[in-house]
Amino acid sequence: MSVIKDENTLHSTLKSIDEKINSLNDQKIVAFFESLGLTEREDIPKDFLKWETILIIVPNRHVSNEIKPYKYSISRLFFVTNPYAHEIHLFDFLEWKNITRSKTQFQIREMLKTSFGGVRKNSTE
Repeated sequence: MSVIKDENTLHSTLKSIDEKINSLNDQKIVAFFESLGLTEREDIPKDFLKWETILIIVPNRHVSNEIKPYKYSISRLFFVTNPYAHEIHLFDFLEWKNITRSKTQFQIREMLKTSFGGVRKNSTE
């Protein structure tokens, strides 16, 4: 005996609501990235909404602390501070997870020097 009278209607209603929530969250993501000036940059991938989770690489803790509160009001965002980056970058979190899966903290730090927004510092800088 089922407590729910019409399970199919319930599932379709919940699915419809979830789709609306996802659409609104996508709008929040786009508005957030527009406010950061990321949507105008050529180096930012235009298909970031297709990613399950968006990795936001920030160049320092100051920037991280400034934008991190939005992590709690916008779903699908993950932040990493890369001191070797000069500006904010976006990547697919799944790519990050696959690359860093079996690496130590030291290996990840070394990797950040040249990838995920990292640029090696020249001795003249």
